[in-house]
Amino acid sequence: MTTPLWTRADVISATGGEAIGGEWNASGVSIDSRTLEPGDLFVAIVGENSDGHAYVEGALKKGASAALVSRVDDAMRAAGPLVKVADTLEALNALGRAARKRAQAKVVAVTGSVGKTGTKEALRLILSEQAPTHASAASYNNMWGVPLSLARMPADTRFGIFEVGMNHPGEITPLSKLVEPFAALITTVEAVHMAFFDSVEQIADAKGEIFDGLQKGGVAILNRDNPHYERLRAKAELSGAGRIISFGEHPEADAHLEKAALKEDCSCVSATICGQPVTYKLSVPGHHIVMNSLAMLTVVHALDADLAMAALAMAHLKAPKGRGERHKVETPLGPFTLIDESYNANPASMRAALEALGQARPEGKGRRIAVIGDMLELGDDSIAMHRGLIEPIKAADVDLVFASGPHMRELFKALPQSLQGAYAETSDELGEALREAVEPGDVVMVKGSLGSRMGPLVDMLRGLGDDEGESIRRNRGGN
Repeated sequence: MTTPLWTRADVISATGGEAIGGEWNASGVSIDSRTLEPGDLFVAIVGENSDGHAYVEGALKKGASAALVSRVDDAMRAAGPLVKVADTLEALNALGRAARKRAQAKVVAVTGSVGKTGTKEALRLILSEQAPTHASAASYNNMWGVPLSLARMPADTRFGIFEVGMNHPGEITPLSKLVEPFAALITTVEAVHMAFFDSVEQIADAKGEIFDGLQKGGVAILNRDNPHYERLRAKAELSGAGRIISFGEHPEADAHLEKAALKEDCSCVSATICGQPVTYKLSVPGHHIVMNSLAMLTVVHALDADLAMAALAMAHLKAPKGRGERHKVETPLGPFTLIDESYNANPASMRAALEALGQARPEGKGRRIAVIGDMLELGDDSIAMHRGLIEPIKAADVDLVFASGPHMRELFKALPQSLQGAYAETSDELGEALREAVEPGDVVMVKGSLGSRMGPLVDMLRGLGDDEGESIRRNRGGN
């Protein structure tokens, strides 16, 4: 018999709520009735734009085992079991704290300006081959996502990996204290969310809040190559970290990159992880992925997990959706390669994506095509940061640039005419020109901030192997 994630008694004990209705057990926890699975406990979160109480009846009819609510009406009572609390978000936090307390897990908190989700997902894969492992779903890294991820952690978890994010000062501290990590990793600090900060140093301080919840004697893991390393190290020391481990190419890094052979679809790496030499193959290409892999193996070392097994597992990594995922799109005229980087963007990740595009090899007469949308929340220096992409574009030997958004307009105007594919105010308006331009053998990379809506362009390009591709063939006079 499967052990339930939560019993009614567990939830009442954790939240101090009032049980209404019969007995029940929950196999999961959900705050979204659209993605709820039968057996989930539905938590009716009250947000800025939506009130989960409006979906309680629907969630219970869909198969939720019970609903956690802060108000009750007759329709809810009739729909199924309830637990009434004063505040559903605080109750979700209480469930998270209870799950953290009951699991005898070594927990890792991951933050950073770039690479949080990819690193978290890689650690999930690596560590799950060694012991029961639980990790945040998707990018659940905020005031709702972190407690939800904790509340979903089974009691028998041995390794817990939680992503923690922010775009304002003070957001990470309460989340870190909720997670209570044994090890805390900052992948890097870059000029991201500058609309909410006066300097990159302030961003470093905000990322350093990850150490506020670090267990006494825990492990802080830092990027030795980052210019804010000493600042973050000082923060870690003040937090009472028992160990501070660094990674990078810096000669003094504890986890040190010896050499890396960067290839189109993989990388071969030699490194020394805290005195132990390792050689491994990374199935996801890019120098930035190599550096993230050092951080991953440093975490493995900090957890006293098997480093050799982790190094072998690197060959099975996959890029998360929208973060470097590659597709070979077959069209009637021939295939082209699509690199989906559409989930988000900032100057650091854009440079990394362009570098990876530069390592890709077009086939035949194919070209490297960069399709880029605005990078958002960069503050007063946004235009300069967009224009600053000219050099990475040239260094990557990009043949054509398609751009959308008012800030990318400034970059597009500054590009040599030979590199100008097309510009549009919105990604929707850019679609037709891009559709007509892509040819067999091309390598097309699509990237922009989530608000720039570059994802639909990825969907459009992936669809060129169907009726769209046949239309192109006819328009170009193909046989």
